[in-house]
Amino acid sequence: MKFYGRKLLPALIFILSCFSVLRLLKLAITYSDSWSRAAALSSSLRRNCSSPSECSKIRLNAANATLLAPKEFMLVSNLITHKAPCNLLVFGLQSQYLDLSLINVGGITLFLDDDRYKISKIKSDSNRTQIYKVKYQVPCKKAYKLLKHARGNPACSPSINLLQQSSCELALRNLPKQVYKLKWDVIVVDGPIGDTPEAPGRMSTIYTASMLARAAGNTTDVVVHDVHRTIEKWFSWEFLCEENMVAAKGKLWNFRISGESNSTSFCSSRTVHVE
Repeated sequence: MKFYGRKLLPALIFILSCFSVLRLLKLAITYSDSWSRAAALSSSLRRNCSSPSECSKIRLNAANATLLAPKEFMLVSNLITHKAPCNLLVFGLQSQYLDLSLINVGGITLFLDDDRYKISKIKSDSNRTQIYKVKYQVPCKKAYKLLKHARGNPACSPSINLLQQSSCELALRNLPKQVYKLKWDVIVVDGPIGDTPEAPGRMSTIYTASMLARAAGNTTDVVVHDVHRTIEKWFSWEFLCEENMVAAKGKLWNFRISGESNSTSFCSSRTVHVE
């Protein structure tokens, strides 16, 4: 009986190994398929839309697919409720986010977005809620190159105080002046869309959010959406740091940053290992 069991063991190991390989192949195909669909959508957009307005409408429909899930929105809304009235900065613009400005009674809410069509369709009813058109120029495909640049360039250090004059390639230097003047209590990063290699990515918005949080001198909550995607995950670990994470729901991470303008590194361990 023991001999028979020993003969079955190699066969059992072989069968389990085959299942593991098939599972890995399935995951790889699923990831590749989802990325291909996103690329196909972008390609279709470039080929078929007949005007900038039509292209923007298609982008708006695609962006609506990335709205916060109920549990994600609850995390953000509870955060704003706890801090209101506060200074709230949002990279990205969805009608869903306007509810945050309603929660932030007596506070200041700023939205920054690069889609003129969305901005024209979403209006604010409060003079304490402002929406600005901005321009993002760096595509997702340059993410790793920018990460290497930031790691090796002292100009990207968190000790740099004047973000508008920074020579770091990740710094957003042409935002509305109010962005640099105010001390932000909460910063939400959900833009630009960053859904294809050619689309503007969130490398600069995550880095800039980190710099604004550290320059505030107080405690700032930075919330990043779509952290299931590689860029959002890489740059959050690099500039917001795992040790600063205080909450996570679905595809949303919440980091709490203390003002540390004299620090020469973002995280306690200097390098985040990217695999």
